Amino acid sequence: MDTFTTNAHPIHYNLKIRERFTLKKYGIGFFIVAILFLSTVNVSINEVSAEGFNKDVKLTVEQIDEMAKLQQKALEQKVEIIHKYVEFGVFTEAKGEKIIRHIEEHYKELADNDFIPNWDKHKRHGKHSD
Repeated sequence: MDTFTTNAHPIHYNLKIRERFTLKKYGIGFFIVAILFLSTVNVSINEVSAEGFNKDVKLTVEQIDEMAKLQQKALEQKVEIIHKYVEFGVFTEAKGEKIIRHIEEHYKELADNDFIPNWDKHKRHGKHSD
């Protein structure tokens, strides 16, 4: 036998037990640090997204027209990009059409809201707006 044994257990067996204990200890510590970090990042993201948005603003007719033109250009570019992805085989025809419908629905929602984004609609899953 090439390994030294004590109490009928080889030394490498005892080392493996110590290694597993150390990995568990550090693994649990890493997990706790990761949870704490992610919880603070989530709070920071929520604070930033809620900050700086004034939902009481009403755009003038000229501003609405300008935003409509910009959003229409953006819509056309996004649709063109999706068509290229379909052409290159990245998306199937059905997937491309589904994405385009979603983009067009988003444009319609913006137009219905005078091109002011509705950020509060994303506050779901137990989060309440102030």
